Amino acid sequence: MLYPIDTESRVVLNLNGVWNFMIDKEVDPIDPAEPLPTKEVMAVPASFNDQTVTKEIREHSGFTWYEKEFKVAKSLLDERLVLRFGSATHEAWVYINGKEATYHKGGFTPFEVEINDFLENGTNRLTVRLSNLLDHTTLPVGNYSEYRDEAGNLVRKVDENFDFFNYAGLHRPVHLYTTPKEYIEDITIAPEIDLNANHADVKIDVKTAGGFDEVRVTIFDEAGNEAANASGTAVSVPIEDVNLWQPLGAYLYEAKVEAIKNGETVDVYEEHFGVRKVEVKAGKFLINGEPFYFKGFGKHEDTYVNGRGLNEAYNVLDINLMKKMGANSFRTSHYPYSDEMMRLCDREGIVVIDETPAVGLFGAFSFDVSILESDGEIEDSTWEDMKTAEAHEQVVRELIDRDKNHACVVMWSIANEAATYADGAHEYFEPLFNLARELDPQNRPLTNVYIMMATPQADKCTDLVDVIALNRYYGWYVQTGDLKTAEEKTRKELQEWQEKYPDKPIMYTEYGADTVAGFHSAYGEPFSEEYQEDYYKMNSKVFDEIDNFVGEQLWNFADFQTKFGIQRVQGNKKGVFTREREPKMAARYLSERWNSIPDFGYKK
Repeated sequence: MLYPIDTESRVVLNLNGVWNFMIDKEVDPIDPAEPLPTKEVMAVPASFNDQTVTKEIREHSGFTWYEKEFKVAKSLLDERLVLRFGSATHEAWVYINGKEATYHKGGFTPFEVEINDFLENGTNRLTVRLSNLLDHTTLPVGNYSEYRDEAGNLVRKVDENFDFFNYAGLHRPVHLYTTPKEYIEDITIAPEIDLNANHADVKIDVKTAGGFDEVRVTIFDEAGNEAANASGTAVSVPIEDVNLWQPLGAYLYEAKVEAIKNGETVDVYEEHFGVRKVEVKAGKFLINGEPFYFKGFGKHEDTYVNGRGLNEAYNVLDINLMKKMGANSFRTSHYPYSDEMMRLCDREGIVVIDETPAVGLFGAFSFDVSILESDGEIEDSTWEDMKTAEAHEQVVRELIDRDKNHACVVMWSIANEAATYADGAHEYFEPLFNLARELDPQNRPLTNVYIMMATPQADKCTDLVDVIALNRYYGWYVQTGDLKTAEEKTRKELQEWQEKYPDKPIMYTEYGADTVAGFHSAYGEPFSEEYQEDYYKMNSKVFDEIDNFVGEQLWNFADFQTKFGIQRVQGNKKGVFTREREPKMAARYLSERWNSIPDFGYKK
């Protein structure tokens, strides 16, 4: 799916701003053909939860309504008009002037609809009904329940099957954009690189709607000079003396695609792309033929007031903080991040592990970690209880369709902390891995991010992954405060993984300890800033002993909001930065370590 941009043939209109808003108490029916009966307002893009001072709205489970009036200039009415939502969390029914225009389920990928037939002269009304309900058929997974109160009203409840707050709303920009009636529908870019010859053949496939005499592709370098050109809807464009996209050293070419009819250019789209090669070989993760070492974070789209809503100032700040620390990468835990963040990472040279919203795919989610100490068979009925296969296939398709051209994306994560140790896991995941390999034009490596119960002995899906990605909390959820034993456990498990799968790279995609900023302890006790630093030093020591260990992405970049619980005081405190982005003590140690570790060739 193409991101909306202004070109010689396209205009993008912004529908962001303050919208009318109301929660649906499901007492009186709401007719989208009529103006919403409300005086409440909400800003878009943003979660609705933190913009209110009303507990009823902030903690609402169920349906909400958004409404916005807009006008379209007469000069644009002869064009094709497309309404695009960057995301709508988690389920959306969209009405134009009271008529349903489109529907989408899934809260983290874009969707769009042509709206010419729904428009009226003058003012038009856009109404969106949203649901933030989650259950055992959705991604993320939620535990859904309902009951009737004393007045007989239906009360809905979602208990998240994951450790972050169920923020909802119109989280990303809402645009109205134009194209000609015949237009460029999609562009797929897949560079093939000969590193020795410093040459690239850039395969470009263009999908069009309408009949064109010619589709012309011109490649420009960063200085605006023409590097190559070709004509056709499926071309291979050679680039000599190619400039490679490198981690923390981005170089972006521009593919200008022109659709021509009767000698005139009808539609134009410009897609930026990077040329780089990603491979997994002999236990190493290679970018442009060199062994790459991941340094960075798991993180969240999570800020004050905006909640999970797009905040581009925070995106810029977060990447600047990462780069100052010597980090080169992050994972989009636990859902696809905004188009805007992906485009920024392309520009800034930040390496991204791109993850689906498949989180909560295990039935025993709780803070009871005694199961982790068990050496016996774990009884788990996840793959009998979960009915998420259809939603999972959809998000794999939508994620790869949206992000297929991004140079920053070097690996797809099919799920986070699923019950891959349980019977039925392989049968569930194999079709999804096959689908991702079929869809990705750049043949990126694939991973599943493993929960602690997915040990070398217990996991049933490791044959499917290219990279072994581990979430491990020795010294926190188990062996709490006992870093000596935690070190032994960490070393033992990593050695077991390497011995069993000597050709697969291994990395940590989560490891961390909750830390209260400003809490210090002469004894380095848990929750203190001293303990967090000691915890990371212990892990670093072991990482450096394992030959096939190719990266460390800690949990978490910054403190973030979660559901209520006695283990969570104003959210998860595992951040190396506070939610305000102030550093904790461990940030200095990690900065020294990461700035001393080269991006390439750290382990020969």
